[in-house]
Amino acid sequence: MIVGVLKEIKAQENRVCMTPAGVEVMKQHGHEVLVEASAGIGSGFSDADYVAAGARIVAAPAEVYAQSDMVMHVKEPQPSEYAMVKPGQIVFTYFHFAADEKLTREFMKTGSVAIAYETVTGPHGGLPLLTPMSEVAGRMAAQEAAKYNERVHGGRGILLGGVTGVAPATVLVIGGGIVGTNAAMMAAGLGAKVYILDMNLDRLRYLSEIMPKNCTPLMSSPAMIRELAAQADAIIGAVLVVGAKAPKLITREMFKDMKPGCVLVDVAIDQGGCFETSKATTHSDPIYEVDGIIHYCVANMPGAVPITSTMALTNATLPYALQIADKGWKTACKENSGLKNGLNMVGDKITFKGVAEAFGLPHTPADSCL
Repeated sequence: MIVGVLKEIKAQENRVCMTPAGVEVMKQHGHEVLVEASAGIGSGFSDADYVAAGARIVAAPAEVYAQSDMVMHVKEPQPSEYAMVKPGQIVFTYFHFAADEKLTREFMKTGSVAIAYETVTGPHGGLPLLTPMSEVAGRMAAQEAAKYNERVHGGRGILLGGVTGVAPATVLVIGGGIVGTNAAMMAAGLGAKVYILDMNLDRLRYLSEIMPKNCTPLMSSPAMIRELAAQADAIIGAVLVVGAKAPKLITREMFKDMKPGCVLVDVAIDQGGCFETSKATTHSDPIYEVDGIIHYCVANMPGAVPITSTMALTNATLPYALQIADKGWKTACKENSGLKNGLNMVGDKITFKGVAEAFGLPHTPADSCL
């Protein structure tokens, strides 16, 4: 199979979907890898590094799309790329279709096979291709909460960990999954008073065992969210409904009871955001204020730390990319139900139920396309 590695063109996105080490493994399996010129520069990999690993460098994205059986990205293809996608071509990347109706409808027109990193499941459950970036985003969320609590950014002017004789900040983390766990660990490590909410008692028991004493796991409910939001200096939104839009858990009405300058970090923004007032921002313009509340809603947080993120992402995605390349997408999905769960679109058919439901479109079970 000819596999294309595209350069990211989303704002301030410095990751790349495959390292030179990944290219070397692809070549060992007999596949050809095309890499768009300078695709790896932001992650510390030169074109020469890719050539040494066996890749062929091509000048433009149109050439990658034209020559490849499967193209790989990190973020969703941008509007300038839609017309380049070929019918039947495999596109393997983070899509987050349910948060973007235009992307969904435009991709239905391409006739391609869209396999989304974020809905692939592991042999024991979980989301193995989302997990590494969730770990990065969760840890970054605590850092951003600390940074934007500084008065120079419009925050409350409070140090998350406090100092001797001065109380630490209160951080509320909504969602006890991978993002929330990493965010809570980082915030607790900085010395903050942390509450982490989840609706799964088994998860809460687990969190009670692993979290430090300054982190309290609690059962999530609208009443608990309202109570703790009023106490919080920072709130990290870490909820996930796989492949579907995130629920709105902090409303604008709640702002009147919250502390002025409280920082909201919405890690769920890729799935539409879990705060009513959330809208996607970029690393160059990351925050905005609504009713005295600071919002940080960068949609590609791990792109700010691309060396860490690219290594972690390739570690997770390469085994699945190899399965697709070695066997073809149909056989790979038949043999690996977790990879089949990554099928979001085949031709003009939506094969992931959460995406179809988000926009009231027909759902076609993936099995009927295999």
